Amino acid sequence: MWFTEGVGGKIGRITTTGMVTEFTIPTATAKTGEITTGPDGALWFTESVSGKIERITTDDKITEFALPNADAQPWGITTGPDGALWFTESSCVRQPGSRCIVGNKIGRITTNGLITEFTVPSDGSGPHSITTGPDGALWFTEYYGSRVGRLVLP
Repeated sequence: MWFTEGVGGKIGRITTTGMVTEFTIPTATAKTGEITTGPDGALWFTESVSGKIERITTDDKITEFALPNADAQPWGITTGPDGALWFTESSCVRQPGSRCIVGNKIGRITTNGLITEFTVPSDGSGPHSITTGPDGALWFTEYYGSRVGRLVLP
C-alpha cells in the first residue's frame, strides 16, 4: 500500500507485514496530497506547494510534471475513465474585482505529461478531492463551496 506524508517531503509504501519504505521527493519544500494508481501501473500523486503532479514507477523513479502555474495547489487525484489522471487545483488567486485567475480548476494529465485545465464554474470553491463515480463521471468536492461537483466526460 502506498501513502503520502503530507509535509514530510516523502511518499512511502508499507507491506502487509509492516515494512515501510520511504522515497524523498525531489522538491525540497514538497507537501504531498493524494495518491492513486495510474493506468500505466505507476503511482501518481499531487505536490501542492510547488504546483506539480508527480509519478513514481515500480522501479522507484520519480518524475515531476509542473503545472502551468506553480500556485495552483493541486490536491486530489484519480484515474479517469478516459485513461488520463484527473486532479484538483484548490487555490484561488485573484486580482481586485476578478474571478480566480489561478487555481479553482479541475486538471487532466496524460501518462505522457500533457496537461489540460478546466475552470470550475463556482468561483473560489476550492476543488479538493476527486474520484471517478460508477456512472463514469468525475465527482469532486468543493472545500470552500460546501458542494459536490460533477464533470461528465464526452
